[in-house]
Amino acid sequence: MSDPKTITPTNPATGEDLPSFTLLTETEIDAAIGRSIEAFEALGKTTLAERSRWMNRAAEILEERKNELVTLMANEMGKPVSAGGGEVDKCAWVCRYYAENAEAFLADEVIETGDDQDSFVACCPIGPVLAVMPWNFPLWQVFRFAAPALMAGNTGLLKHASNVQGCARAIEEIFDKAGFPGGAFQNLAIDHDGAEQVIADSRVRAVSLTGSTSAGRHIAATAGKHLKKTVLELGGSDPYVVLAAADVELAAKTCAQSRLINSGQSCIAAKRFIVVESVRDEFLERLVTEFREQVVGDPHDEKTTVGPMARTDLRDDLADQVRRSLDAGATCLLGGHVPDQGELARGAYYEPTILNEVVPGMPAFDEELFGPVAAVITARDDEEALELANRSSFGLGGAVFTRDKERGEKLARERIDCGCVAVNQFVASDPRLPFGGVKDSGYGRELSAHGIREFVNLKTITSAR
Repeated sequence: MSDPKTITPTNPATGEDLPSFTLLTETEIDAAIGRSIEAFEALGKTTLAERSRWMNRAAEILEERKNELVTLMANEMGKPVSAGGGEVDKCAWVCRYYAENAEAFLADEVIETGDDQDSFVACCPIGPVLAVMPWNFPLWQVFRFAAPALMAGNTGLLKHASNVQGCARAIEEIFDKAGFPGGAFQNLAIDHDGAEQVIADSRVRAVSLTGSTSAGRHIAATAGKHLKKTVLELGGSDPYVVLAAADVELAAKTCAQSRLINSGQSCIAAKRFIVVESVRDEFLERLVTEFREQVVGDPHDEKTTVGPMARTDLRDDLADQVRRSLDAGATCLLGGHVPDQGELARGAYYEPTILNEVVPGMPAFDEELFGPVAAVITARDDEEALELANRSSFGLGGAVFTRDKERGEKLARERIDCGCVAVNQFVASDPRLPFGGVKDSGYGRELSAHGIREFVNLKTITSAR
């Protein structure tokens, strides 16, 4: 057997090495799954009230460790501290939300089936669930899975991204200290081969993945071979449609905010701005102003609004997408360069960038741009704008801007082909609302009552009277 592999991540703002970690061996992975089964059996002896107390305590610990967690995210993936606190707060919110609502969401559903029998559907836990999670929201992506999974009585096994292992260890510690049985939620320091071992293990019942479309296809194929349930939240190229009747000032401000959230590294960030020609010039002027006002710099500086990208290879991929789009005929209104001087040159930074005259066939239209780059597409009229919005393999989120709210809601329902649509605001996940996509953006739903029921056995029970 070969020696265990050691990985050394780097700080994306400085290029300095972060603490190394060693991948688990096959034997260690097997033992971790065994602990997960033992914890599942222990959770089966607990009540929802007990689990609610532990989940509420997890929320308290998150708040107590807020400064530490914010610093950890800044060091590991470059999240500006001005945004990190909000992520911690949102994690505490989802913990309290499921602590309060899980009992109602999991209540038996009584169904009338005649005079000769009683019938109901029970929501029963299924066992260990593997979560394969990305680096861009290293706390939130995990807690939005873990809170409903643990409240339902399942146990969690986490394969987190290699560059946020400090966050992964912190999450495990939080659930341990909150009172959940040992092994109820475990961080597994594993690579892709390790993840395949976990999925193949008959003791593991399901998989939740948030990540790229290519990763989703691979995980789904592996899980399908072993008949494991999957929930996939994948990439997006969200269209933000600015109609002729839009409040252009509101649209430009909202589009800029959504495009640059998390330094542009969000699945549900605005990606393609599809603007009707009659309002395009005003929109572009306002969008450029919004982008120019951003502060790019050290993620530890409270004034910074756009930090580095999480890794230099991701930054270089984005720069290549921009270059290929410009070669294909797009124009650059702002940015478009990798900083090559000063402190920013040390890290994985990319300038906030606005591409104009983007059309189908360009990377900026067809691919997901996972960084601070906006792609502006001009439409002749409202009808063409809506057609262009759906000319994508993705279907995660989208938005419509129009002063006619009723028409906006009708278009959101009937014309925008994605899982989440906002009218006159940006798309954001909310514990109270189901979240997920269609097409190449995945399937299944997280959050709300729908999310907690993804990983339960909807058991039908009938009895003769």
